[in-house]
Amino acid sequence: MKKLTSGVLLVVLSSSFVVAQAQQIKPSDTLKTQEIEGVVVTALGIKREKKALGYSSQTLDAEKVNSVPTNNFINNLSGKVAGMEIKNNGNFGGSSNIVLRGTKSITGDNQALIVLDGVPIISGNLNSSDASRGRDGFDFGNATADIDPNNIESINVLKGAAATALYGSMAANGAVIITTKKGKKSKTLGLSINSTVSVGSIDKTTFPKYQKTYGGGYGGEDSFITASGYDFPIAPIGDDASYGAAYNPNLLVYQWNSFVPGNPNFGKPTPWVAAQNDPSKFFENSLAFVNSFNLNGGDDVNTYNLTVTNNYETGVLPNSRLNKNMFSGSFSRKFSDKLTARTFLTFNDQTTVGRNSVGYGDNILTGFRQWWPLNVDVLELRNEFFRTGQNYTWNMVDPTGGNLSPYYWNNPYWDRYKNYSSDDKTRLIAGAELSYDVTKKFNILGRATIDYTSSKQEIRKALGSHAEEFGLAQADETSGYWVFDDTIMRQTYDLIGRYSLSLSDKFNAQFVAGGQFMDQHARGTENSTTGGLIIPDLYTVSNSRASFPLVENNIRGQKAGVYAQASFDYDRFLYLEGTVRNDTSSALPKSNRNYTYYSLGSSFVFSELFKSNWLNFGKVRLSYAEVGNDMAFGRPGFYGNRGTVNGIPMADISTTYVDFESLKPERQKSWEVGLETSMFKRRVSLDVSLYKTNTQDLLFSVPQSPSTKYSFSLINAGETENKGVEVALTVVPIKSDNFQWDINLNWSKNKNIVKALSQGRQNLQLASFQETTLNATVGEAYGTFRGTGFVYDANGNKVVDEDGYYLVASDRVLGNIQPEWMGGVYNTFRYKNFSLGFLIDVKKGGSVYSLDQSYGGYTGLYGYTAGLNDLGNPIRNSLTDGGGVILSGVKQDGTPNDIRIDASTAGGAFGTDAGLPQEAFIYDASYVKLREAKISYSLPTDLLRNTFIKGMTFSLMGQNLWIIHKNLPDADPEAGTSSGNIQGYQSGVMPTTRIYSFNVKLDF
Repeated sequence: MKKLTSGVLLVVLSSSFVVAQAQQIKPSDTLKTQEIEGVVVTALGIKREKKALGYSSQTLDAEKVNSVPTNNFINNLSGKVAGMEIKNNGNFGGSSNIVLRGTKSITGDNQALIVLDGVPIISGNLNSSDASRGRDGFDFGNATADIDPNNIESINVLKGAAATALYGSMAANGAVIITTKKGKKSKTLGLSINSTVSVGSIDKTTFPKYQKTYGGGYGGEDSFITASGYDFPIAPIGDDASYGAAYNPNLLVYQWNSFVPGNPNFGKPTPWVAAQNDPSKFFENSLAFVNSFNLNGGDDVNTYNLTVTNNYETGVLPNSRLNKNMFSGSFSRKFSDKLTARTFLTFNDQTTVGRNSVGYGDNILTGFRQWWPLNVDVLELRNEFFRTGQNYTWNMVDPTGGNLSPYYWNNPYWDRYKNYSSDDKTRLIAGAELSYDVTKKFNILGRATIDYTSSKQEIRKALGSHAEEFGLAQADETSGYWVFDDTIMRQTYDLIGRYSLSLSDKFNAQFVAGGQFMDQHARGTENSTTGGLIIPDLYTVSNSRASFPLVENNIRGQKAGVYAQASFDYDRFLYLEGTVRNDTSSALPKSNRNYTYYSLGSSFVFSELFKSNWLNFGKVRLSYAEVGNDMAFGRPGFYGNRGTVNGIPMADISTTYVDFESLKPERQKSWEVGLETSMFKRRVSLDVSLYKTNTQDLLFSVPQSPSTKYSFSLINAGETENKGVEVALTVVPIKSDNFQWDINLNWSKNKNIVKALSQGRQNLQLASFQETTLNATVGEAYGTFRGTGFVYDANGNKVVDEDGYYLVASDRVLGNIQPEWMGGVYNTFRYKNFSLGFLIDVKKGGSVYSLDQSYGGYTGLYGYTAGLNDLGNPIRNSLTDGGGVILSGVKQDGTPNDIRIDASTAGGAFGTDAGLPQEAFIYDASYVKLREAKISYSLPTDLLRNTFIKGMTFSLMGQNLWIIHKNLPDADPEAGTSSGNIQGYQSGVMPTTRIYSFNVKLDF
């Protein structure tokens, strides 16, 4: 490792002799072209004329990035960038998926690289593998939330490999280039204050619409319990379903509260009626305050920018809150005409309490969506918890025998106030750079940065809870404490040279060369109690009844790259550019850790040759690139140290066989062609891209025969392909002195396919969701759902058997998670000092599997499990009483189905346990959303002329205002468990929060 470090540093230092300046606007360039295309920030923080680029890039200004308040700026990009899929899972403070131009790696990272002022930063999440796979856990968010949106000047999205080749393998999935605010020369104070208050509530279209006819139980009218000494029937308190007896206000029943000492109904039967407060009343109104001030200024020598922001919010779940303090600053000093220094810093300190659980296990929302008796009043459970502080719940083991402990489910308020999670995170991104102009055409930039994160996540289970898998031992525990401590530090060193050369009046060249060295060190521990807590409410590992070895990781990785770029232009209309980069990664074996890739790009500005009154600008572009993608740091396949027990060393033996010396980087080959035009006095602008990307030598694990003593083998094999089209259209239909209407449209279609896996293999299972699986299947899009499906006849009708139940086919392809296309339309209206903007966000196609609908149908929660049948009788009546349902379809002879099946008890007609195939719960994930809206008013400058206030703006804003269309019932198609590759699965997902905000901005 030392040899690698010293050797790479030597190469970095020696490679800096070839340099180039950021492209300058030449006098020969027309003002028209400069204004239309402008200058954008590209790889390594280098400013380029957009018209010279041979690849697609899309820029958003601060207004679009910070259009509505958010604790993760990435969420505000949804629908605003063609080809970018942003998926906000809806979890409190949770992570967001960022994928550009489709999924490329099967089990590797597919997230776009985040670059802050030219420096790649850490942007992953700290979620457990169980949380990512939808089993259980918490969504602790991803690192993009550490960037203050109030300090962002602009964002440029680089989508293809040619655009990001200078960043190397880190940017194989595209890059989001963030430029923060910089100090500007000013004679005024340069102070801005921005304050926002927001309130939110759940969107009830994303939460179950419960039936109101039947109460708790599984056995229909026979669900009640009788016991000696009780004169009235007893509710089936041990049953977590709503397939019980029909409500009857004249029927008195002993319910859960009849057995709780001190409850007003203790010892009393109460009317058998639907609860006045169903689980939708469990949610509260969210409240958020975001206060930020920015100080910006400078003179001819010094400039400074300082942004301080506090974000405090409470979620819609009880006892949930997030407090984040962010400090961002930069300072530059011009020591001479040639030497300039700049320092920058981003500091984030965040504390979160009460994140929602995700997945199937130990999740309140799983109860509300799958396993709940609708005769239980959720607010009465609240009153009981706060009255006693005990875990008195609706779901008791043996209430008539005096055992009131939870059978399957805790009191949900016990979970929120006693079994809550908390996490703390501190992050520092800091750096300094020196820029020296050797000559007017020759510049050298040296930069050093550090990205440090320290985090701690704590999970509590209070004494008296229902037993669930918990802690390192994953034993069923009724109490415990689980803690994760992680630190990660990345040091990045850059040396960049820029040189420009005019070979003639018409022929110019620019060169960039340099090197980068990155050293990343991650340490972490995972520890927990075993056997439960000794002392109640004391959450320390030492308060454990038994011991279990902790898990530690200590992973260090280094990566170094040298690169060069040459750009040529002829008469400012014909451009040619090439890049080459060589990376050396310690994540790979010595024999394959060094890899080289390149890109070529060209653009032709035809509007410079073919003049027209209606054509302001026109350009075609073409690029090709090859880029590598290595593994995550940390050599796979080794033993995991688990400490000692009674002096005996303990270790986890890896179940994956790794022939480490044979591994090599994934290889991506990508081409792109595009057209950019601006017409009719710049009232219409169009950017169209066509692309194709093939990723080969994919790194993934394949199943092994148990006789090898391994379950999997890590190999290089297979290929994925993404090809598609992107359109960005800007139209100004109306423009006058006082009024302007702008339309920004983004649309993209990506076709993803798994072209090959390892030799002889047609399918690779990625995840299992209890009743279905997510797969990479050859010939299908990545993320294919497989499971049981309907049997169809030649006309596409579902076929039933002789008993009226659907015939079921095994191992069918049921859908996939990839959308057919995505789009967004942002309309902005400006009239004098008023402005109105709103975003319509659209996704067409893709699939989502809902375990909520499968189990919730089985337990009788949803409206379709009750109501009347074709005879006008209640569905849940017995067949002899005219009940039951006829499933839509045909018999095996092709005649319409007329066989009625029984639906009087759980599992009779609804849910997979009723014989329905898993295909019945695969839904179209399409949606049309009014994602955000904003109306603003700026006070006229005349009113502020004699005051110290330079500007004042008031805004009303809304987020997630309306799901105009969706096909998934009772949930948001975007809702999920975590960011990452495993998507399209819903179990106990959060409802969407509709948010209204008021903002005041003052400039001094």
